[in-house]
Amino acid sequence: MAKQEERYLEEIKNGYREEANGYRCSFCEQLFEKGEIFHIDDRFFDAERAVKIHICKQHGSVFDRLMETDKKQNGLTDVQKQLLRLMKEGNSDKEIAKITGTSASTVRHQRFVFKEKAKQARLFLAMYELALEQAEQPQEEKLVEVHMGANMIDDRFITTVAESEQILNTMFASFEPLKLKQFPGRDKKKIVVLRRITEGLDYGRHYSEQEINAYLKDIYSDFVTIRRALIEYGFLMRTEDCSEYWVKGTD
Repeated sequence: MAKQEERYLEEIKNGYREEANGYRCSFCEQLFEKGEIFHIDDRFFDAERAVKIHICKQHGSVFDRLMETDKKQNGLTDVQKQLLRLMKEGNSDKEIAKITGTSASTVRHQRFVFKEKAKQARLFLAMYELALEQAEQPQEEKLVEVHMGANMIDDRFITTVAESEQILNTMFASFEPLKLKQFPGRDKKKIVVLRRITEGLDYGRHYSEQEINAYLKDIYSDFVTIRRALIEYGFLMRTEDCSEYWVKGTD
């Protein structure tokens, strides 16, 4: 159990995970297949080294990307985030106290709080995984993963696999090709529909506005509404001049 927990923690810290056929970036889901050699900046690298370079070049620091996650995901206040950043930079308690306008004893107490929080998180993870091992949920009752780009996670994102399938079957006329009958009014249904539409886009690729419009127009006549919703619900990002679009979390 400890090994499984440690492996999961390492995947989060590394920003990628190992799969049967390769290494997958946790931020954009790009897969680097084992056995393939990757040509990067006039040098050649194996799959694991290539995914590390990819993360550094495309996503920056794993720490910074994790710090960008929503409070509901990481449980940290803005003040706590600032303290963690200062600690990561190697500042002493006195230096942090001076920067934040607090006392060194307050900083030491916060370090202790962080340490206890980490211990509790590890213990809860172990307990949670043991509970799931003892009573495996039926597939249809499992919750659909929240997409990485979600701006705010709340009840709108709580959807079981069965609910998601029912919504998709109701809203879409066909899946090959993907054709939407109507765009739902309820947020929960919108999120399910938008997630399915996003699956047709390549992670890591930047699209022109014309390309995005053409893709969405094939799915639904009111492509402008769909495009706006993809931005609003955190599925897509775009440049200020709207010349480029990409799946959020792959910038």
